[in-house]
This record gives sequence, C-alpha cells and structure tokens, in this order.
Amino acid sequence: MPEVQSYQQGTPCWVDLSSTDIDVSKEFYRHLFGWELDAMDAGNGMTYYMAKLKGRYVAGMMQQTPDSPPGMPSYWANYLAVDSADETARRVEAAGGTVLFPPDSVPNGSGRMFFATDPTGAQIGFWEAGNHPGAGLVNEPGTMIWNELQTNDVPKAVAFYEAVTGCSSETEPAGDLQEYTSLLVDGKRIAGALKLPIEGLSPFWMTYFNVLDIDATVEQAVDLRSHVIAPPFDVPGVGRMAVLMDPAGAAFSIMSGLAA
Repeated sequence: MPEVQSYQQGTPCWVDLSSTDIDVSKEFYRHLFGWELDAMDAGNGMTYYMAKLKGRYVAGMMQQTPDSPPGMPSYWANYLAVDSADETARRVEAAGGTVLFPPDSVPNGSGRMFFATDPTGAQIGFWEAGNHPGAGLVNEPGTMIWNELQTNDVPKAVAFYEAVTGCSSETEPAGDLQEYTSLLVDGKRIAGALKLPIEGLSPFWMTYFNVLDIDATVEQAVDLRSHVIAPPFDVPGVGRMAVLMDPAGAAFSIMSGLAA
C-alpha cells in the first residue's frame, strides 16, 4: 500500500537532503515532484523542511550546518527504522560500524536518531519513531520507491546490516551488474545492494523516487538545471530509470515501473 503508518525494523523509512543551497533545492524539488514544504524549527537558527504530497510527509531537507566539513557536497541521506536507537547504536559498534554521533531525540517527540557508517564506509541513518514514523506515502510519483547501497564490498556490508537490524538477504544474477543483493524483512525486499558501478566513488546509499514518465522527467529536470549522470535506461523485470544530480549537487535516481 502506498500509505504507510509504521515501519518494521530494518526497513528504509525516511530520506532527507543536506543541501549546500537550500533555496535552490526547495525550488527544484517543488517543481520536479510537486512537493509542498512545511518549515520546522530545527534549533540553533536552522530550519528543517518537511516535504508533503497528498497531505502526507514524504521527505525532508535542510541547509547544511555551519560545522559541516569544508567542501562537503549536497547529499540525500537514508534512514532505517529501528525499535531502539540506543540498542542499535550498540549493535553498530559490535558489528564493526562507527557511530558518528550518539542517539539523540528530535524536538516535539518526533523520534530518536543517529548516524553511523557501515564497515565499508557508507553513511546510514537510524530512526526510532516517536510521533513521526517516517514517510507516510511511498511508491507513488514524487515519493521514495527504493533505497540501494552501492559499496566496494557487498558481502561485508550486508553482514553488517543483518547483524544490526536482523534483516536477511538474497543474491541473484543481474545481467551486466553480474549480481544484485536484496535485503529482506519478513521475506519482503526492502532495499538493495550492489558493487559500486564506477571506480573511485566512496560507498553510499542511493535514493530512488518514483515518477510516471522517466524521459519526460529527465527533460524537466534538465530544464530546472539538473545534470544527467545516467540517461534513461531499462532494467528487465524492474522498470525504467535514470540518475540525476540536482542543481545543488546531490545525486538521486528516478524510477518508473514495478513498486519495491
């Protein structure tokens, strides 16, 4: 179902954008996906914007903090749902990951969260829901449809996520990609993992948004000053997709076809 009330542990539940130019980012995604943006006080003079479609929150974004490393590009962060942020942080360290900052509560009872890097270096967020479970609408145009780890050591990374969240995995042949690993919760595919397709990239989580027409959306994104990283292509049995870089420099993918 596109509407979601809660997420099982290990399931991607939220994405948000850390932008080097929040005004540029707001305008771009408003036009591309039709998002409405609600401004929330994030403390320390910062504002967090909640993106809304059909009355439900689907993603977030904010200006990079002043203490971000110099030269840090814009990026989409992915979050996995967990039952306890504190217990998960302990599991992260036991499984060979690194906690970047300890679990902390988000204002207004939204939940608790922390960021970590897995043993291959990919950054991932963990979210313990309070009154905000995560994205309330998925798999529809303008919303998150898939989340994918791209890393230089898939088995090492997958073992980490299995140990931390209790998810399972299965690996299958995937044509030109050689093989593709799916992460599963209760037998349902909830995310993917593959070997980095481009040498020299650092491991990261890619966010996929659903759109009705890939080719038309790419044209619109280019008109809005987006850069095309990978032009539209078809994946048999999955759908059609493309990879873009928004005007503030954040990479993301768009996808039409089968829902995850």
